[in-house]
Amino acid sequence: MISPRFSDLMRERMTLSFEIFPPKTEAGMKKLPGILDELVSFGPDYISCTYGAGGANIGMNQEALQLIRERTVACTHYTCVGVTREAVRQHLSGYLDRGITHILALRGDYPMGWNHTGGDFAHASDLVRFIREEFGDSFEIAVAAAPGGHVECTSEDDDIAYLRMKQDLGADYLITQLCYDLEQFKVWRDKVDKAGITLPIDVGIMPVTTKHSVMTQCFSRNACAVPRELALVLTHHWFDKDPDGNEIPQVKAAFREEGLSYSAWLLNQYLGLGINGIHLYAMNRAEDVRQVLQRSGFR
Repeated sequence: MISPRFSDLMRERMTLSFEIFPPKTEAGMKKLPGILDELVSFGPDYISCTYGAGGANIGMNQEALQLIRERTVACTHYTCVGVTREAVRQHLSGYLDRGITHILALRGDYPMGWNHTGGDFAHASDLVRFIREEFGDSFEIAVAAAPGGHVECTSEDDDIAYLRMKQDLGADYLITQLCYDLEQFKVWRDKVDKAGITLPIDVGIMPVTTKHSVMTQCFSRNACAVPRELALVLTHHWFDKDPDGNEIPQVKAAFREEGLSYSAWLLNQYLGLGINGIHLYAMNRAEDVRQVLQRSGFR
């Protein structure tokens, strides 16, 4: 059996967790232990590590997870794009052999030009079903939730119906994608409650540090609504290049300063809603996490 169970912990108190990615270079891997040491100093309940579609970086993923396990509890992401049932069985058995018993089960993004997974699993719900059928309660399973609606879903009601399906198939808790719009989150949570979804909600927050990261995450990946508070941060520092196209360092620094303060404000707003946990997308930048946690007073 799994110990500890984050889903049980989130029902008892507010949890804190971080998400990192496995560096692509050896130089990046050498820096990772120091980054993890700083993150662990904030007392997270767990740290998750991303996973490339089709297992493209499974080696780096496992190396990063081992470094996490030496410091705190680790949770691996796992995507089912381009994988067979046998490959998933082998991969997950390997995680169990390494003591990894927490998993975020995802479909994953399609590679460019694809319109299907190219494997034996079409949806994250298929992966959840398979894990429970093959491994029983060996894993605690988190699944993704999109308070703003998944970019491929035809309606929010359909999206929530899929969430209910994941719960019924054996998911243990939810980790949300980005949602900067608090009003949208409140509406979504009400619908989740009415749908009979009782899973704890770990709210994902990505610190606002650069205009590029906000634009990329909100517009090219998640279709995430930008509320006025965040729009003002973008507006105040929109013109960040000189006439020759060179970046203006002072504007970049000013954006980061206001963005971190906004991120701390957003975290406090979520805390006021009585959520079950905070999942900060650390992006391997421990100093950004430190600033958000200290400015918010959460740590």
